[in-house]
Amino acid sequence: MENKTLMTDYYELTMAKTYFDEGDKDKVMYFDIFFRQNPMNGGYTVAAGIDEIIDYVNNLKFSEEDIDYLRSTGDFNEEFLNYLKDFKFTGSIYAVPDGTPVFPNEPVITVKAKAIEAQILETALLACFNHAALVATAAKRITDEAVIDGKKIPVMEFGARRARGIDSAIEASKYGVMGGCVATSNTYAGKKYDIPVSGTMAHSLVTNSANEYEAFLKYAKANPNNCIFLVDTYDTLRSGIPAAIKVARDYLVPNGYKFKGIRIDSGDLAYLSKEARKLLNEAGFTDTKICLSNGLNEYTIRDLVKEGAKFDSLGVGDNIAASKERLGGVYKLVAVEEQGNLIPKIKVSEDSIKTINPGYKKVYRFYDKKTGYALGDVIALNDEIIPKDKFTLISPTEEWKQTTITNYEVRELQVPIYIDGKQVYKNKNIPERKEYLNNEMETLYPEIRRINNPHIYYVDLTKKLLELKKELIKEARGQVEEYGRQKVKSI
Repeated sequence: MENKTLMTDYYELTMAKTYFDEGDKDKVMYFDIFFRQNPMNGGYTVAAGIDEIIDYVNNLKFSEEDIDYLRSTGDFNEEFLNYLKDFKFTGSIYAVPDGTPVFPNEPVITVKAKAIEAQILETALLACFNHAALVATAAKRITDEAVIDGKKIPVMEFGARRARGIDSAIEASKYGVMGGCVATSNTYAGKKYDIPVSGTMAHSLVTNSANEYEAFLKYAKANPNNCIFLVDTYDTLRSGIPAAIKVARDYLVPNGYKFKGIRIDSGDLAYLSKEARKLLNEAGFTDTKICLSNGLNEYTIRDLVKEGAKFDSLGVGDNIAASKERLGGVYKLVAVEEQGNLIPKIKVSEDSIKTINPGYKKVYRFYDKKTGYALGDVIALNDEIIPKDKFTLISPTEEWKQTTITNYEVRELQVPIYIDGKQVYKNKNIPERKEYLNNEMETLYPEIRRINNPHIYYVDLTKKLLELKKELIKEARGQVEEYGRQKVKSI
């Protein structure tokens, strides 16, 4: 893995120098990564990105070339640069495992480390989490809609060419498959992560040939065991499908090969797929499959199903690998250690959604023992013990909204990834994470999983944390008011 230590915002380094100059380089700080709103107006987000976090942290070091570059900026003295020469991560990281559904404002990743270490990690950890979780969430939403008469329809991830760079494309393929896709078009990702690859053909073969029949015949001779013809270059129904059928009759069937399928990549997919199915059936190719593509997302797939479109698989690119949405995960200081004491910290904003939950925390999920459904999550201070027989969930914004639950099982969501600088977690492979995600999603009520107007999942605070938050908000406002009074006196 390439050393990408400098893949950090420049201010992380100037902040690190500030800690160094002020004698705070060894001060232990706690940061949470969380997000404030589910992407795509959805009811959940899929946690992901631990692989990339591990790769980054395991290769975290400043090379001589890195030091020379920082020296060339003129912003860093030799004492600080000498410190960076021996820099390594010695802290702890806790995270919710890849494939777990998570929700706004709960800590998905927590970093406990010396000030400079924690600061330098911020940019890379956010990049890893924000991209991976967005792709996995998009893939899950899309593949969940690809169901006809209770049967899951395979979705292939086709987004490599639409991704925002090569590295982004590779990771999008991986997390697309984790999120529910059956295969990827990205050959490199297939090799690297041992996930299935698939593909059909390009329009260029047709436009470079005398006609569609000639193009399909060339493709059939070169790929007789994988004949999926792209039939929409000129006219899907009048020339594309008839040419494909003729090649099947003239070459594939006589030579003992199967006419595997066609792909339609433009036009009215619902209408064209139904007409295509008729033409194929009438020609005796009732087993030939139909693949649809062309800017599909969860909503267009849902509409295709409602309209009775005839398809056996889907290819989705842009809306998995390069969604127009963003997750917006943030990295906020929540506590520091001072003279052996843990001091909670809070960021207060006039925008209440940006006022963070302070302190070193844990997240717990409650499950109904009868149904297996998740009842809600609670964010607790690290030293709190969650009772196993009865608990009251309290809304963090409307305290009068309280729900007392019993007959539940409770599970702590975060697991240790690093302890005192040592990696202690080995991630599951992609098929295992995919299965884990599917099982996790089954614990969510259907109303939370639906793509339109999903029910809001409960993420509440313990009474102790809620009281701490109110107390720190009050203190912060008092400091602002005192500063204002002092400023008036000085004028």
